[in-house]
Amino acid sequence: MNKFSLSALVAAGVLAGGFATSASAADLGGNCCADLEERIAELEATTARKGNRKVSLTISGWVSQQVMYWDDGVEKNTYVSDIGTTLSSNVKFTGSATISPGYSAGYVMHIETVSSEALLGINQNQDNGRSILADRPNAVQVVQSYWFVKSDQLGKVSIGLQSHASDNTAILVDGSGSLVPANYVAFDYGGFFHAASARPLIADIACMDCNGVPNNAVRYDSPTFAGFSLSASWGEDDFWDIAARYSGEFNGIKVAVAGAYSESTDNNGPGLNQFGAQVQPLQGGDSQFFQIGAYVQHVPTGLFLYGAYATLDVDNGGESDSYYVKAGIRQRWSSLGHTVAYGEYLNGNIDNNAGLGVSENSLWGIGLVQEIDAAAMSVWLSYRDIEAEQIGVLNNDFDYVKFGALINF
Repeated sequence: MNKFSLSALVAAGVLAGGFATSASAADLGGNCCADLEERIAELEATTARKGNRKVSLTISGWVSQQVMYWDDGVEKNTYVSDIGTTLSSNVKFTGSATISPGYSAGYVMHIETVSSEALLGINQNQDNGRSILADRPNAVQVVQSYWFVKSDQLGKVSIGLQSHASDNTAILVDGSGSLVPANYVAFDYGGFFHAASARPLIADIACMDCNGVPNNAVRYDSPTFAGFSLSASWGEDDFWDIAARYSGEFNGIKVAVAGAYSESTDNNGPGLNQFGAQVQPLQGGDSQFFQIGAYVQHVPTGLFLYGAYATLDVDNGGESDSYYVKAGIRQRWSSLGHTVAYGEYLNGNIDNNAGLGVSENSLWGIGLVQEIDAAAMSVWLSYRDIEAEQIGVLNNDFDYVKFGALINF
């Protein structure tokens, strides 16, 4: 788009289509294209492009795919897939316009592709997943669609389908560059089950992202003061939350901390996260969820440590507690970009009042991420081992290796 005008290309396409359908009947004399400049000007006035209209348009997103080899203790196989909903290939349309100095209004439309990889879609018996929303192998689904009004001094108010204030609060402070291939949400293995008991892996995974589904809501985000910011939201039906964040750097040490608390009486709120009601281990009445995460990095050496803790309490449904730790090094050893080497560990406990007993789960893994700055790209190779223990249930370990990449645009 730096070399060519989008509107000129559209105009060329319109004109080409016109000639294709009427060339046999048209008079192709010297006056045939006399109105070309006028027509292009009309198209320029109606074509959405950044800087051309009062409301700007920015298109962003990424494409992500990976190869996943898994072993459940009985069967082994290799799949080619995306990396789970909310991390799947997607495109986001963002616009804004200045109302007056310091005040603006805008919109966000976020669309995700779900192509044979949806979270919980792939498992030992299904190598091509299904969209959770569309219930079909390939689909496009709306993740967010909202408008906002923003003041530099007072903050931003957003209304529509969007992430809540507490959505991914603890996870997003991870600044290591390994967040996509290594985080505590079961994006790429949540659909698999234990070979011995046929029990879903996710039934034994304590909830750490219990408010992970965008919903129709009203949200407020404060301006950032000295590295601190606050957010709050209310959503259907009924849900509310509040979150606090801080980031800063002192003597070559980066620090980021974020925490959030939420309550819900809705089946789409905490306690029924993006894994869906049919597999969430804690089901019952009203729920309360607390999460906190922190990231520390020594910039000169690249050494980093990330940790998160989450606790979920569902009335008449039980409770779960879990923590996640990741440590490693982020250093520029190549002209391509930063290299990230890490190790990770997750532990969770579920005390279910619905008669399923107490279960404990753990996950450990290692991985390597290579950033390629010239292509806005990250490539990763990682290994994970998942273990679950429940009284009276025989569960196999689940291991998998994945090699994949993500390209931003």
